Amino acid sequence: MSSRSTDESAKPARRPGTPRRRRWVWWLAGAVTTVAVALTATAVGAYVRLAGNVKHIEVGKEDLGVRPAKVATKAMNVLVVGSDQRNGKNARYGRFAGERTDTIMLAHISPKRDNAMVISFPRDSMVQLPACRARQGLPGQQPHIGMINESFNSGGITCTWKTVETLTGIHIDHFVKVDFTGFKGMVDAVGGVEVCLPEPVNDTKALLTLPAGRQTLMGEQALGYVRARYSLGDGSDIGRIQRQQMFIASMVKKVMSGETLTDPARLFGFLDAATKSVTTDPGLTPVVMKDLATSAQGLTAGKIHFITTPWRYSLTHPGKVEWVEAQSRKLFDIVAHDRPVSDSGIRGGQAKVARSKVHIEVRNGTWRSGLATVAAALLEERGYHIAKIGDTRRKPQPKTTISYGPLGATKAPTLSRDLVASAGRLVPAAKTGRLILTIGDDWQGLKELPPATAGLNSFDATHDSCTNT
Repeated sequence: MSSRSTDESAKPARRPGTPRRRRWVWWLAGAVTTVAVALTATAVGAYVRLAGNVKHIEVGKEDLGVRPAKVATKAMNVLVVGSDQRNGKNARYGRFAGERTDTIMLAHISPKRDNAMVISFPRDSMVQLPACRARQGLPGQQPHIGMINESFNSGGITCTWKTVETLTGIHIDHFVKVDFTGFKGMVDAVGGVEVCLPEPVNDTKALLTLPAGRQTLMGEQALGYVRARYSLGDGSDIGRIQRQQMFIASMVKKVMSGETLTDPARLFGFLDAATKSVTTDPGLTPVVMKDLATSAQGLTAGKIHFITTPWRYSLTHPGKVEWVEAQSRKLFDIVAHDRPVSDSGIRGGQAKVARSKVHIEVRNGTWRSGLATVAAALLEERGYHIAKIGDTRRKPQPKTTISYGPLGATKAPTLSRDLVASAGRLVPAAKTGRLILTIGDDWQGLKELPPATAGLNSFDATHDSCTNT
């Protein structure tokens, strides 16, 4: 079991100096959909004027087959995929034939337009893929167990639409496909997006050099930040997803702030950059956008929730993940029936501080090779954010300890309750809220979660990443 993706060798060759292809589109796809929803109350006219920027692809009913019923009839469910097509302006990021997607999300907007949820599906999810017929030069898809992002390569957006409906039982109303050339323009148009880095970053692969601390990233830096992988966190794809979701949340806050909404030039610039990167189904018309805008005036950043489909590392497909069936089904049922998030356990169950708000550095104090990586994977699966993985300077360490400073005093009990055995150690001089988990020879792993507290973890668009470091 590993927290790192194992498919790096399958990536196409690149020319020297050309940025390496990354699964950068989590943030972009989520930002285009969730920020658009957040802006609807003030941007009705802009949507109409900018509709000419949007391209369309027809999705035929005959290709979707038997579909799930629309339970919450007035809710809107929008499939969001990210494309890394490399023609046109995208060619500067490397050239390869065709079009791929490594991002699949589903945005749910409630019938009253007063809350929204964005569900992320990990690209390495091993799932039962349905049959899709060949169309528009694509080979189609035979039913089999495979990664969820295969559907786009096999049958395009139509096959991905069918796959997500089949897996979730959620009726999809529209789709949005985005590319990343407009991402830098969107970030620049809002005057940059604030992030918080626990330590300096020097990532030559992502062309990113940044100091530690709170700072505002402009377009080029932001692109490098969301594309970076091995220089931030534990180097896993899941860890990057969590970081990208927090970037989206920060971007949503910036777009919904007075400095953006009250500045017509800045608002129009953002929408112009976003719509130039968007392809939708013909049904997502300016009239539909206008109706959504008119009815969503009460939507606030605190009512836009982000969540990743509950998952675990696969034992039968090393390097891939599988969905936790019971929790995933619960999440999909909540969305399909538009049930309140507050009644779902999505905020982390009984923990006083949600696991999603706890950052951990994991250190191996034993001679058991790879133990820190295994422990980090288990903690990530449970909802924690892994900031770093390493070894202690001295080995062996007899006891498993949680070291914390004054800023982490309220977070340490959350981690302690999840461990079979551990001891706490206060470090009064520490200036960070990060926890340091030192694995000792007495390591016994994590406790099993009781069914009543095995909640789903999420956060909303008011989330501040700097409060966790």
